[in-house]
Amino acid sequence: MAEPRPTTLRQRLAELRGPDVAPHPLDARALAALAANPGCGRRALLDGAGVDKTALAAALGSPAPFGQSQFAFMRGNAFEARVKADGGTELMRLLHERMGAGSPAPVPGEVRVPDLSAAGPEGRAARTALALREATAAGAGAWTLLVHPLLALEVAGSPAYLEPDAVVVHPDGRWTVVEIKSFPMIDSSADASKVGAAARQAAVYVLALERVADRVTGARVDHSVLLVCPRDFSNLPTASVVDVRKQRSVTRRQLTRLTRIEDIAATLPEGTSFDLERCSPAELTAAVDSVTAAYAPECLAACELAFHCRGRARSAGAVEALGRGVRGELGGLTTVGAVLAAARGETVPGTADDDPTVVALRRAAALRAEALESVPEGTVAVCR
Repeated sequence: MAEPRPTTLRQRLAELRGPDVAPHPLDARALAALAANPGCGRRALLDGAGVDKTALAAALGSPAPFGQSQFAFMRGNAFEARVKADGGTELMRLLHERMGAGSPAPVPGEVRVPDLSAAGPEGRAARTALALREATAAGAGAWTLLVHPLLALEVAGSPAYLEPDAVVVHPDGRWTVVEIKSFPMIDSSADASKVGAAARQAAVYVLALERVADRVTGARVDHSVLLVCPRDFSNLPTASVVDVRKQRSVTRRQLTRLTRIEDIAATLPEGTSFDLERCSPAELTAAVDSVTAAYAPECLAACELAFHCRGRARSAGAVEALGRGVRGELGGLTTVGAVLAAARGETVPGTADDDPTVVALRRAAALRAEALESVPEGTVAVCR
């Protein structure tokens, strides 16, 4: 007799991941990317189950050719260690200079740096919450620096544990997220796309921190974060204040739209598994394709499975491969073949001939044909 299926979400996710496989941690960068594409059940399920998407993409034959180099990783770690050296003296100086108006300057050696070590992620998250509560209760004159605290945030019905670089508790009870990045600020300005990515990541930390602050008297979370980067081309730190209210609002709204993981898992065929050690490439491909995806070209910069999803979208002729803007303009026409058929004047099943999208496509095709007929024979088009 077959064994009964697991009855709890944790057991079900372990079954999908592989009973002997440790879950891959879900960090804030991945969570920000997930929130940017809430309609993708594939990413929600794989992230919730803790599947290593980088290894999965390689097993599917579509490895993601991006990621941080070993040199950049080492440089980033060295810079972060420098910023936090001597009990965070330089970090606290920068924070007070940019965001500490009205509070006494932190005295080197007197900043509290509590030990946040504990057993397991649940223990570390509880220890972090206790340290935040104690720091807030310490009152006027006390600065506290929490290095790599652990915060919990529920995502699609499953807990995610997040680890910001640092959180500072001000004497007035404010909590500020600190993000340390290795990209440079040149003349007090950094690459806008990198700052935007850091802001989206920090917004996730702010949301998680607010969950803790709701249970602590006198606590309030800053909606501006301190971004610390190397100054110009040196290894000396500088900082700027980044307002993440917009990113926080968008991320919170998108996370609430995520389909709960247990609902996605309930739709999977019996025996579906993403166990990289036991499943063949064909079985993994079938398992991945059994979960609905919402591919867009933006996924190429944020998701390890994007190249697999792009290949599937292209082979199916899906208009999603052309971008969200194009997809939105085409309405009920979901394939490139259907779009071309509508433009040629053919009847598309499920779409009326007077559909505004069909009318616009046929008008565009007529204008194109008219323009081509007016070009003298033998004319060579020159593209600049």
